[in-house]
Amino acid sequence: MQVQGKYDARVLLGEQMTRAQGLRLKRLSEEAYQPAQFARDLSFGEAARRIQALEAEIDLANSF
Repeated sequence: MQVQGKYDARVLLGEQMTRAQGLRLKRLSEEAYQPAQFARDLSFGEAARRIQALEAEIDLANSF
């Protein structure tokens, strides 16, 4: 579940990432030249953290 671009902290962290998260994480990891950030067996919470970190890194790189 997303709330204003942030993932809701109340979501159970043990659930498997959604298909949408997987697709987004795959695209972002390729865009950031960090393919190791993508893995098929991530939890919902870990996928959300990696997505946010990659988005922040891409935003920072685009600000130059």
